[in-house]
This record gives sequence, structure tokens and C-alpha cells, in this order.
Amino acid sequence: MQAANQTALGADIRLLGDLLGQAIRRLAGEPAFQLEEEIRAAAKELRTNPSLARARELRDRLGQLELPDLRTLIRAFSVYFDLINLAEQQARVRSLRSRAATKSTDPRAETAEAALRQIRDRGISGEVVAEHLATALVVPVFTAHPSEARRRTILEKLAAVAQQLDKMEYGNLTDAERLEAIAVVAEEVEGFWLSDAVRVSRPTVLGEVKQVLGMVEGRLLDVVPRVYRKLDAALDRVYPGRAWHVSPFLRFGSWIGGDRDGHPNVTHDVTAAAVRLQQETILRNYLDRVEDLGRRLSHSDEFLTPSPEFRASLAADAELFPDVPVAPHEPYRAKCRYIAAKIQQTREFVTNHSLDWAAPIEPPPPGIYIGQNALLADLRVIEDDLRRVGATAAADGPVRDVSRLVEVFGVHMVQLDLRQHSGRHASAVAEVFVAAGISDNYLSLTPDERFDLLAMELESRRPLVPTHLTFTPETAEVLLTFRTMAAILEQQCPEVLGPYIISSTTEPAHLLEVLLLAREARLFRPTEGVSLVDIIPLFEALEPLRSGRDIMAKLFALPVYRRQLELRGNLQEVMIGYSDSNKESGFLQSAWALYRAQEAIAALGRSSGITIRFFHGRGGAIGRGGGPANHAILAQPRGTVDGRLRMTEQGEMIADRFGHPAIAERHLEQVLNAVLRTSFPGEEGQPEPGWLTALDGLADAARRSYRAFVYDNPEFLTYFEQATCIGEIARLKIGSRPARRSSASSIDQLRAIPWVFSWMQSRHTLPGWFGLGSAVRELLTKNPLGLAMLRDMYARWPFWTTLIDNAQMILAKADMTIARLYADLVDDQKLASRVYDRILAEYHDSCDSVCQITGQSTLLERSPILKTSIDRRNPYVDPLSFIQLVLLKRLRAGGSHTTELETAVLESINGVASGLKNTG
Repeated sequence: MQAANQTALGADIRLLGDLLGQAIRRLAGEPAFQLEEEIRAAAKELRTNPSLARARELRDRLGQLELPDLRTLIRAFSVYFDLINLAEQQARVRSLRSRAATKSTDPRAETAEAALRQIRDRGISGEVVAEHLATALVVPVFTAHPSEARRRTILEKLAAVAQQLDKMEYGNLTDAERLEAIAVVAEEVEGFWLSDAVRVSRPTVLGEVKQVLGMVEGRLLDVVPRVYRKLDAALDRVYPGRAWHVSPFLRFGSWIGGDRDGHPNVTHDVTAAAVRLQQETILRNYLDRVEDLGRRLSHSDEFLTPSPEFRASLAADAELFPDVPVAPHEPYRAKCRYIAAKIQQTREFVTNHSLDWAAPIEPPPPGIYIGQNALLADLRVIEDDLRRVGATAAADGPVRDVSRLVEVFGVHMVQLDLRQHSGRHASAVAEVFVAAGISDNYLSLTPDERFDLLAMELESRRPLVPTHLTFTPETAEVLLTFRTMAAILEQQCPEVLGPYIISSTTEPAHLLEVLLLAREARLFRPTEGVSLVDIIPLFEALEPLRSGRDIMAKLFALPVYRRQLELRGNLQEVMIGYSDSNKESGFLQSAWALYRAQEAIAALGRSSGITIRFFHGRGGAIGRGGGPANHAILAQPRGTVDGRLRMTEQGEMIADRFGHPAIAERHLEQVLNAVLRTSFPGEEGQPEPGWLTALDGLADAARRSYRAFVYDNPEFLTYFEQATCIGEIARLKIGSRPARRSSASSIDQLRAIPWVFSWMQSRHTLPGWFGLGSAVRELLTKNPLGLAMLRDMYARWPFWTTLIDNAQMILAKADMTIARLYADLVDDQKLASRVYDRILAEYHDSCDSVCQITGQSTLLERSPILKTSIDRRNPYVDPLSFIQLVLLKRLRAGGSHTTELETAVLESINGVASGLKNTG
């Protein structure tokens, strides 16, 4: 099966490569094609016989070319990478279909059914599983972090090619039809070649919203009902004899339009516009689906008798919409037409309604779906009545699918989280306190004094903020954000907003500040028994991760905060950030601090009677918590998932995991499998006490090594700024967010995403492994039996297995020969040699450590498919790196053609990102 798939993969690559070659010959000329072939062959030969001298020769050969020729080469290799990625995606789909077609009584690995069988075999009853699923919640949250370098136009062209490849493989085409499909692919490849690879302007926030909503509408709205149908069927097979109806515990969230941390373009008006756009999109989709449902439900009352309850609902709708034409003897079609009329009216309301926080709260106009409950009720009237009369094929098929969509996506599509930096809230509260005569020096108080003052004010009922805002623009924007939240929830859609997240939470007062601001906007009304918002700390750096348990303990002991939790179901969500902790302390210390923080906070929740739900802020790159999502879930500490999990899906990983329906379905199945397995863990996979002690030591040693090199070495920043393309990445129009939190040139002020992105571009991949080799070497020096323990940990502890496997993958993607060519860009070559030599030594130590722990002689020895994929890409990504080196040198030298050089550098960055994957 695997051999056949590899053969088909090769055929797809040849087809796409041939079509690209034809396009290059036709559009750029034969010399351009021959130049590409020459450089590719040279890069392939360099891989076979690597040497630094020969690498410099190839770089210098490229340095002799004119800028137009270099840009043509960039385009050729970049387009080829996107096509290779597409072919590998098709291979994944082919493998999934092949496994699904295999005649076997055993469910596929990493499916919900496989997890349920394991749970059943451990003696867990159906009743316990049902109770668990009733309280479960799994939420992938989409973010617009700038690691997706490809334009939406390019993604759309790739999707069109994928559709034709699917058609050719599974459509049972005639020869003529196959030629037609190939012609369509050729057209898309030609258009691909002639399209701008990089954005000419930064995307707007609402443009980013549209891109993700397009993915949700084009993929997930079809995939999600299938995922639920398969889960229902799996429950019936594993636990027969029960009437299963799984609650909609798989849902989706977004930060796009709500994440204002360091993003001046995300204002309260933008948030309101994002919500409106979400609602308009999902309501338009529902309108199409309900109209299609009406066409299918032609059931006549001459052959069945609707219930009195159903007829009463029709009568009520007819009174509300007397002008809607309906067929008198087709009751279910008539109901669909009334539902469609309500959806259309709701969409018009959402588009035209002006939010007004100061307006009195009034019931919605009749015939408007404010929230999902009324729409669900209308659909269930149809579903229940069809089932009552025996029309179960329709009830359990198309009607149930639309109901499932409404259960999961509501009338809002995705829940929009809001996020802001703790410093913005503190400054706003300080200004409010001055105006209210409460404190003139709030920001100068100690953390305990701020906590006590806030606690006192939260117990008071006096309003602090007047209706008319007379504060600075910064404070007014913070206050207007909370008022906009209240207006959206009260007037437009009560389910659309997710939690409010506080970046850089370092003290308990940071949560009380938000609670106070929420109270001033009517979001928290404890005397009325109302709270409309969950408030979430984001622990990012090492010290907040270590003190997170104590921060939450102090809040849990405060009556007014405890009241907030009671009004939100005694649930506290806590977000943990992988990116900043990695940049601050290195990947090993970061991973271990996150593990320990979860253990401590989960234990506090259990002892306090508070349910803890963790929100994992993971990126695509290993240096930002990336790697297979299901492996990451299985690696979490026992008792910290328990069926409740939120996790970010960022940047290029959104297209990678959700760009094809079959892959999106498989990804969601794997996530559900992992969540179910961690919620009912067996005895295996638990760490021994000695392992925890060993990790404490390893993490500390890795952090010392990392900090000494990155932060304490005065030469490091110069090397980083000159031996990577960080300056050019800051100009790449990938996302709407700035690359730095301020204009200061320091590692601290640099955002984690461009930090990781730039090291990937320069082929060092440093954030995903630096410190591992030093830490393991120190352990083995102190403990002669340490290697046996580390191997045992790798074999039996998912946390350590996942960490080592992720490090292994990112080490395999590094190329220290090409990294040395980037070091050639540093003005002071003696400095460059000193810094590079330290990186190289740590790289070799880390590779040796991984091989020793895994029992391999080389990296990825036991992962041949991944190794083959990397080997297949290298002859094409290497020339892009060499070209990027040439362009960076020319650009930094100044002179003419600066704008065109900048564009060419950005095109090379885009191409390398496509070639390496897992870039940010």
C-alpha cells in the first residue's frame, strides 16, 4: 500500500513538474528553463558531496546573475515547492482513503473509535463516557499570526489544482475527460507563474478575517457533520444499546479581529465589523443550505400527517410572514421557506443594525435569530416530526446535518476571542482612578496594594466611568472595547464572543483590572447574577508560568472573583504561551515550565472546586510549540485535559491542516482521539519520580546554556541581525501585525514569530533545539546511568517522546553549511566565526544526544517518509537560500534597484517558507 502511494506521489510530482516546466519554457523562455535545471543539478550534486567551499562556489555563481534572472529562479523553485506540497497533500489523502477502504474490523489508528475501544477495554462504562462528553469542549482557535507567507490568491489556485487531482484519481474519467482535467491544472499552473508571489501591501484585519472565514465555509462546514456522524456511529458500535446524541463539544474560535495586543489596527469598530462579517457569512451559507433542504423535503401531507405541534409552528410562521409563498400540502418545505425568511431577515438586521451601548436593552424584533436557540428549535421541529412519521433517512441525514452545523457554528460562525496586553488595562484603570478621585498613583503601588484597592472597588457599587468618555484616546479605546463587547452580546448575538485574554499576566491585579472594566461596561453585574465574559490570564514568560498557581490561588480566595467564577459555571480557563517562554528560556526549559505550570494549576483547581480548562497557544514551528497536535495533547500531564481543551491553529498550519477536506477531517479525528485518550488515561505513560527530577535538572541546564548564549553574549544580537533576514522579514507584508512590540532593537522587543521565522530562513532552526545538547551532556557527565534513563523515558513517557521527536525533526531541517554562508553576511567575520562555532558545537551535541536517546545512528532513521520528504525538497530549497544570500548582500550594500531588490528578497523568503514548512 505504501509503495503504491509513493509511486502515485512520484507520478503527481512528475505531472506537476512537467506542467511547470512547460509554463517556464513558454512564458520565460528556454534559457530560463535551462538555467533552472543547471542550478537544480548543482544543488543536487552539492547534497551528494557537501562542502563549504563548493557551497560558496554555487552562491558566487548565482551572484553573477542579473536580478531578473534571479527572480525567475526564485519563482521557478517557489512554485515548484507549492506544487510539491500539494502532491504530498494528495498522497496523504490517498493514504487516508486507502486505509478507509481496507476490509478490517479494527478501526483506523488515531480515530475516535479507536480511542473509545481503548476506553471500553479499560472498564469505563457508556454512562461515564456519556457524562464526560456532556461536559467536554474542544476548540481549535484560528489566529492570523504572520507565518503564512502565501497570498490568498495562491492558496485558491492550489485548491483548484487539488480539486482536479482528486477528480483525476477518483472520478473514473475517460481519456478525454482526463486530458480536460490536465488542461485545467495547466491553466492554474500558468496563472500561478504569472501571479505575484508576495503581497504588494499588508493585508487588512478584515482581509485576514475573510481569508479564515473562507476556509471555514469552504472546508469545515462540510467536514464537521461527517466528523460528528462518525463519532455517533462509533459510539453505537462500541457502546451499543444506548440512544447516543453527542453534544456539540467540537467548536471553533478565532482571534482575527479581536486580538489587539500590540496591534493598533484592531479597534472596537474593527471587532464589531469582524463579528458582522462572521454573521453575514454563516447566515448566507445557512440560507443556501435551508433552501436546498426545502427542495429536498417535498414530502406531501397526503402520505403523512404532521403533528399538531408542527402545524402550530407553521401557523405562527405564517402569521409572521404572510407574504412568503408556500405549497399548502408540503409542510416541511413550507417550514424551510419560513426558516429561510427568518435567516434573510436576520442577515439584513446584522448588516444594518448600529450597535449602541447606551441604548436600553430590548427584546429582538420578531423573526430575528438572536443566537442559535431559535434557529435550532425550528430545525428540530422538522427533524423530530420527520422521525415521528418514520422518515428517518431525511431526519437523520440532511436535516440532522444542518442542525449539527447550527449547534457548532451558531449564527456567529466562530467565537471571537479578545486579547489585550495587561499594561493597557493598568494604564486605563490608573486614568479612571485619577478621574474618579480614587488614586493618583495607581501604577506606583505595589502589586498587593493594587490588588487590595481593586478588590475594594469591585465590592463597591458606585460607577467609575461616565457615559461620555473624556479620557485619553488610549484609555477611551480600552473602555469602548468593553462597551462594544456588551452591545454585541446584548443586541446582536449572545454566543459570538469568546473569552477575554490578558497578555503578559504577571500578578493577580491584572485579572481584577479587567473585571472592573467589565463591570463598568455592564458585562459583570454580580448583584443581578450576570456575567457575560470569561477572563483568562495568559502566562507566557518563565516566571509567570512558575508563579501562575499562586496568582490564581489569590484570586480564588477573593469573594468577588469567586462570584465571577460562580456566574461562569465555576470554570477558569488559563492560557499558556509557548512562544515567548521559548524565546526567553529556550525550548527545553519552556516545554518543562509549561508542563509544571499545568500540573500545579490543575491541582489548585481540584482542591478549590474550580474546573480548569487550558488554552494552549501553540505555533507551527517547533520553537513555538509546534508539531503534530495529537502528539502534543497526549504529552500533556495527567488530569490537565479531561475533555476540555482550546488550542491555537496559527499561520501556515491552518492551510496545512484544514486546506483539504479529507486532511481536515483526519486532523480533527486525531485531535478527538487524543483528547478522549488523555481524558481516560491508563497506567502507561506516567512519569516516574526520578524522571521529573531529571527534567528539572535538564531544563535548568538547557536554560543556562541558552541564556548565556542568546542574552548574555554581547556579540549575539549583531550576529542575529546580520546573519538572518530579520530586518527584511519585518518588511514582509505577511500579516497586519508589526514584527516588534516597539522600535527598540533587542531580542526582548522582537515578537516570537519573526524570531523563529528568521532562524528557519537562515537554516539554523535554532529555537527548536538550542540547549538540548548541553543539557544532556551535563546530565550524562554527572550520572553514568543517565543514558539508560533517558532511553527509558523516550520509550515510555509521551512528553519526552514528543519533545525529542520534535527536536529531531527540526534538527533534520537545519543545514549548518548553508547557515555558515549566512554567517558570511556579518561585517565582523571574527565575531561571526565565534558565534557560529558555538551554534555548530551545540548543533552537533544536540544531534548526538537525539541519536543516543532514540537509538539511531542518524536523524530520522525510523521516519523514512519524513526523511524522504526533506531530502526531496533540499535540492530546490538550497538554491533559494543561495539566491537569498546574494540578494541580501546586494540590498544591504545599497545603490540602485532597492525596491526591486526588496521585492526579490521577500519572494525568496516566501519560497524558503514553502520549502521548509513549519516556519513560524
